[in-house]
Amino acid sequence: MNNHEIDYKLYGDDMQFVEVELDPNETVIAEAGGLMMMDDGISMETVFGDGSEDKGGGFMGKLLGAGKRVITGESLFMTTFTNTGQGKKHASFASPYPGKIIPMDLSELDGKLVCQKDAFLAAAKGVAIGIEFQKKVGAGFFGGEGFIMQKLEGDGMAFIHAGGTMHKRVLEPGETLRVDTGCLVAMTGDIDYNVEFVGGIKTAMFGGEGLFFATLKGPGTVWIQSLPFSRLASRVFAAAPQGGNKSKGEGSIAGGLFDILGGDRR
Repeated sequence: MNNHEIDYKLYGDDMQFVEVELDPNETVIAEAGGLMMMDDGISMETVFGDGSEDKGGGFMGKLLGAGKRVITGESLFMTTFTNTGQGKKHASFASPYPGKIIPMDLSELDGKLVCQKDAFLAAAKGVAIGIEFQKKVGAGFFGGEGFIMQKLEGDGMAFIHAGGTMHKRVLEPGETLRVDTGCLVAMTGDIDYNVEFVGGIKTAMFGGEGLFFATLKGPGTVWIQSLPFSRLASRVFAAAPQGGNKSKGEGSIAGGLFDILGGDRR
């Protein structure tokens, strides 16, 4: 085993958090801002890159790996949480929006998992976090959020987050599934993945489902989310009051009565 062996427990239903149990000198890595709480005796450190063990690449190798993370929109740095005390300690990491936290044992997935760029939450130290480029670069640049994917490599535990309801689908050899690029959360490394243009200009312009689909071909396993953060954000933005008229919000009964009675809010 190259990765630290960590135990964990999930709490909650739609707004979950994962509690990681660390033995002395065990470490978990996470994105900055993912921590919810931790016991006394856990030491935090900001590291350059993904915090995985150096495999001989030196500083330039770490710099290249960190640069790849920037392409996915993530930070150059990650945070490590190490049990420097006596006995077992716990650190908890919360999901960023409503959905599910999915524990992934990379040793059971042939050592590799490909996931959405913002799906990663935390992992045992030793898990390498990079990017996964697809073959058709042209389609990828216009394929939206589904093109540049993160890859998690190692043999330890990793935790990813999916919005809404998560659905796991096992594809048989040759079986093909078409998924909205935003709804694809993760897939095993043996999935043949591509981004395809939706044919028909009317479908593309008026279909409301975007211009591209992720085409997944088995064998392998894929994880799909029902509520990508991009959809959630767009709905919130569309429902937000526009301009200076802030009295038209949903459920503003008191505000409506105030307006009827001729009140002035200024």
